[in-house]
Amino acid sequence: MGTLSERKIAILTEDGFEEVELTSPKQALLDAGAIVHVVSPKRGTVRAKEGDEWKGEYPVDKNLSEISAADYDGLLLPGGVVNPDKLRTNEEALSFVKDFFHTGKPVAAICHGPQVLIDAEVVEGRRLTSVAAIRKDLINAGALWEDSEVVTDEGLVTSRTPQDLPAFNSKIVEEFAEGKHEGQHA
Repeated sequence: MGTLSERKIAILTEDGFEEVELTSPKQALLDAGAIVHVVSPKRGTVRAKEGDEWKGEYPVDKNLSEISAADYDGLLLPGGVVNPDKLRTNEEALSFVKDFFHTGKPVAAICHGPQVLIDAEVVEGRRLTSVAAIRKDLINAGALWEDSEVVTDEGLVTSRTPQDLPAFNSKIVEEFAEGKHEGQHA
């Protein structure tokens, strides 16, 4: 029995996610006993990138239109440049993200992933980190940005880049195991 036994975690993504930012945390969650679903507005598969190069395709376990935040205990947002850009203009995806915050469920985002949180309007007054390229965007949205390998704020876990994955993976397992955070409501 892992520390996340019976916990269901959604990984929300679109085409263009940074491959290792989905595969590494997913494996850490599975190793801890979680049930993990790749959730997307797309059906079938989503395509990964490694830097500027397109990589493999990954199966979508659940279409976003068929599930809700109530079905899951936590949410993970991988980065990549293309993926968050597509999600942040998708009202259904933003509503899904907001529901995790409104119910105090843990949310994790890495690299460019926090861009989605800007458009979900859940970063104001929250401590977090990200890839340096979106630092100013997060600050302008009211976030308290810091340059650390992993930042946790009331169930919100963020990291900067794939180099931070060991710390990020460890912290997301811990936060998803803790479950709801009452002070997290957006």
